[in-house]
Amino acid sequence: MYTCGPTVYNYAHIGNARPAVVSDLLSRVLRQIYPKVTYVSNITDIDDKIIAASLETSESIDKITSKYEKIYNEDMKSLGVIKPDIQPHATDFIEEMINLVQKMIANKTAYVSEDHVLFDVTKYNAYGKLSGRNIEEQLAGSRVEVASYKKNAGDFVLWKPSTDNQPGWDSPWGFGRPGWHLECSAMAEESLGLPFDIHAGGMDLIFPHHENEIAQSCGAHNENNDPTIFAKYWLHNAMLNIDGEKMSKSLGNIFYIRDYLENFDGEILRLALLSGHYRQSINWTNETINQSKNTLDKFYRILNKVLDIKVNDNDVSKCPKNVLEALCDDLNTSKALAEVNNIAKKLSLAENLDEKIKYKTRLLASANVLGILQHSPKKWLGIGQIQDNLDSKQIEDLINQRNEARKNKDFETADEIRDKLTKLGIEIEDTPNGTIWRSI
Repeated sequence: MYTCGPTVYNYAHIGNARPAVVSDLLSRVLRQIYPKVTYVSNITDIDDKIIAASLETSESIDKITSKYEKIYNEDMKSLGVIKPDIQPHATDFIEEMINLVQKMIANKTAYVSEDHVLFDVTKYNAYGKLSGRNIEEQLAGSRVEVASYKKNAGDFVLWKPSTDNQPGWDSPWGFGRPGWHLECSAMAEESLGLPFDIHAGGMDLIFPHHENEIAQSCGAHNENNDPTIFAKYWLHNAMLNIDGEKMSKSLGNIFYIRDYLENFDGEILRLALLSGHYRQSINWTNETINQSKNTLDKFYRILNKVLDIKVNDNDVSKCPKNVLEALCDDLNTSKALAEVNNIAKKLSLAENLDEKIKYKTRLLASANVLGILQHSPKKWLGIGQIQDNLDSKQIEDLINQRNEARKNKDFETADEIRDKLTKLGIEIEDTPNGTIWRSI
C-alpha cells in the first residue's frame, strides 16, 4: 500500500496527521490478516513550496527538508505511527521520473511545449473516473493553471524548466524539475511495482493529484481505459474542521502537531483522530481532545488494577475477533472502540484470575492494533510521581492519617485530609490493594 506523505517545508499541522494515522491503522489491521504487508509513504523533498521557503528564509533546500522531515517523523512517532517499511524521497527517483515521461511522449499521451512537458488529458479515456468528473467539466470548471504552452486548460505539468536559482536536473527537455504528480507515480511504481493493492491519502488529493497519478501512470504504460493497472483500491480520509470551520491560513486556525504535543500525549491525539469514521469529517475541538483523554484515563485505571496479572505476549499480538471484524468493515473505528470499551468493562468487573487474564489480554491486543495503551499505567496516571515542590513523605503521612481516620469512622477528618491533598495537587484513589495517589 502507498500513502502520499508530507511535503517537508514546515511543521505538520493536525490535519496532516489524519492520513498518517488512518494509514497506520490500516497497515496494522492488514498485518493481522496477511503474512506480508509492504507499506510505502513518501517524502516530497522537491516542490515549489519548498523552493519558496528556501528563498524566504535564505536556508538551503537540503537544510529545510532535512529539518522538517526529522520533525515530521518525530511527531508521527509521538502519535503511535509506525515508520513505513519504505519512505522514498522524490529526489532519489529523478531518473525514474524522466523514464516515465519519455514513455508518455512515446505513447503520445504527453507533449513538449515551451521547455515544458505536459500530459494531454484528452488522450486518456478514463480521466475523471476516480473523482467522478468528466473531461468537459474539468476543462470548464476546475481550478487549473491557464498557460500559453498548454493544448488544453486541464493539461498538467510533468516536467518544468528551472532557472539558475532553482534546483533542477538535466533531462532530454533541458535543465528542469518534475511536477508534483509525477513524483508519486514514480515512487509508487518503483517501490511496489504495478499494479499495487491500495493507494491512500486525504480527500483533498482525489482531484487533481490522484486523478493525475492514475492518468500519467496509465499513459506511460499505454493503458487507456483501466485505472486499476496502477492501483486496485483507493482509500481517502475526510478532513478536520476546527471548531466547525475548515482549516485555513486566512482564518488563522492552522494548529501544528508539535504545539499540541506540548500539552497532550500523542496517544490522546491519536485516539481523537480515530474517534470517528475516516470518511467522515471530524470537528476538532477541546472537547474532542478531552473526551479522548478521559477514555484513555479510564482504560489505564482499569489496567493499573490488574498490573500484577501476567499475560502471554503471543496472545497479546492477536486482535480479538469482534474488534478485528469491526476494523475489517471499512475501518469502523467507532464500533471497534465500542468493543474495546466493552472488554475494558468486563476486565474491571472480573473477579477470578482466569477472567482477568482473558480480558486483560483482549484489551491489550485490541489496543496494539489501534496503537493506544502503549504506556505504563502508573506513568500515564502519574501514580507515585509528584511535583518538585511537594514532599512525598508528607503526602504518605497525610494518606496514613486519612486511612486511620476512616478506620475510626472519623469521616469528617478523612474528608478534610482529602481536601488538603487536593489543594496540594494530589488525587487519591482507594483500591482493594490500598490507597494510591497521583499528581493532578
